Amino acid sequence: MPKVHLPVFAEGTTNINVHLAVEKKGNQITYFNGMMPVFTHDESDLNTFRMITSQFYVNGNATQAEICRAFGVPSIAVKRAVKLYQTSGSSGFYKARKTRGATILTAEVLNEAQELFDQGKELSEVAEILGIIINTLNKAVLDKRLHKPEKKRKKSRH
Repeated sequence: MPKVHLPVFAEGTTNINVHLAVEKKGNQITYFNGMMPVFTHDESDLNTFRMITSQFYVNGNATQAEICRAFGVPSIAVKRAVKLYQTSGSSGFYKARKTRGATILTAEVLNEAQELFDQGKELSEVAEILGIIINTLNKAVLDKRLHKPEKKRKKSRH
């Protein structure tokens, strides 16, 4: 019959639950399972903190509530980190964030578009000529970065 081992933690640690504890020494954060250190990272390394706490949850070593209580983080932050861990694994925490692509409407493109508008071209024609999505061009018109000439209306005779 297996013997039950009582958890024993070093002095100065903060319990996450009966199996896990955490300790801060200098700038290093160390996680313990009983007396055995299982992971260490720099205190300023937020990505690694999010990764290891997510791993603790996914592997069944801690609940999200225990992580929130032990570290004082909001539950939504833990849930987002767990989702990232489940979809992308450990590497998901270290990937560069996706950012917008290069600006499409450069000063040169805006000038060219304005010239086409001044020649009487329609929004769809200008977009096709410049190879730009019509919505991108329309946003520039709405933002007043481009001026689309008013259509000439025929005067009706009555």
